[in-house]
Amino acid sequence: MTSLYFVRHAHSFYTPDELGRPLSDRGFADATIVNEILKAEKIDIVLSSPYKRAIQTIEGVAAQLGKEVIIIEEFKERLLTTSPVTDFDLAVAKVWEDFSFFWDGGESNKDAQKRGVDATYTVLDKYADKNIVIGTHGNIMALIMNHFDFQYDFTFWKNLDMPNVYKLTFDGRGLRGVNRLWNRL
Repeated sequence: MTSLYFVRHAHSFYTPDELGRPLSDRGFADATIVNEILKAEKIDIVLSSPYKRAIQTIEGVAAQLGKEVIIIEEFKERLLTTSPVTDFDLAVAKVWEDFSFFWDGGESNKDAQKRGVDATYTVLDKYADKNIVIGTHGNIMALIMNHFDFQYDFTFWKNLDMPNVYKLTFDGRGLRGVNRLWNRL
């Protein structure tokens, strides 16, 4: 069995700099809790989106193991649009309603999901029978999980905490179980 620990990044204040946006003070405090949760999981490999907030959320796990965080570009957040949106939730709801729809310059759910699922399958094949942390983002994480089980949908995404930790257990490429490890106190 292979366990993937998808970690939605901790809180960060919005800035247009997707790549370099850091965690907030609350985000750093929550990242410490995430690291404690994952310490008990016997982690073998730590992967992350290239975005700073995702790396900062899980880098403590890698430090505890004396390992580097391996960057996987495909686990970055989906690009919703290149134009500013007035209602972010409405814009996200629209792409979840129609998986082929995309906003100006953005990715459709179909394309973002394929990118994330392909990366997930690569990880499952490369690190079979290991425990792997993946620092990522809410929308791409929900899309990946949705591929394996349709209950992980727009409503699931809307209700995700920041951070959040889900353990997905696989037998080969087949999903066998999902457990939420994060619980906000």
